[in-house]
Amino acid sequence: HVNIMKRYEPKGGVALVVDEWGNWYNPEPGTNPSFLYQQNTIRDAISTAIGLNIFNKHAERVKMANLAQTVNVLQALILTEGDKMILTPTYYTYKMFKVHHDAYLLPMDLKCENYTIKYQNIKDVSIPAISASASVNKDGVVHITLANVKPNDMISIRCYLVGSPFTKVTGEVLTAPDVTSHNSFENPDMVKPEPFKDVTLSGNTLTIHMPAKSVVMLSLRK
Repeated sequence: HVNIMKRYEPKGGVALVVDEWGNWYNPEPGTNPSFLYQQNTIRDAISTAIGLNIFNKHAERVKMANLAQTVNVLQALILTEGDKMILTPTYYTYKMFKVHHDAYLLPMDLKCENYTIKYQNIKDVSIPAISASASVNKDGVVHITLANVKPNDMISIRCYLVGSPFTKVTGEVLTAPDVTSHNSFENPDMVKPEPFKDVTLSGNTLTIHMPAKSVVMLSLRK
């Protein structure tokens, strides 16, 4: 879509607005189907990371991208029940990705294996197994956000950093035991970010061991 816009409006005066994106499943049993209340799992966190990385990489043209709903409807950030409230895996992905806000997009050349599934038992469909984007903020801190979409396999990544060397890397990871793992009012912290330790920095080489079905945010400082 961006390529078509560049062809007919190359100066970039017209923005691309992605309105109401997100996952839409059947409503939760026992709820009003008209209210579109649905649960939110680690799978939704990963699809959120894929979407946000895509929007970030096309930041030159994408000026607005709105998740369809915020509270209790479709892929919500927050679920409520009376006076109770829980944060969803989608919420935590947004929280991890907010480091890109008001930052500058950094180019990235990513080569990785594919994740292939059979669509409706008819044909194989493949997508990149790793989704990623990067930015640098006003303080010179580089942030890299990644998602491993493979539900069962850890993936190791080697990243070569261009420019003056960094001295410190820290990170967060969001993962869960199963693709359907979610937060509930009985167990509100089933899926939440934890410190990410499985990353090493040696000179200008960053080595990352991403757990299966995970979202990772890294911060690099000089």
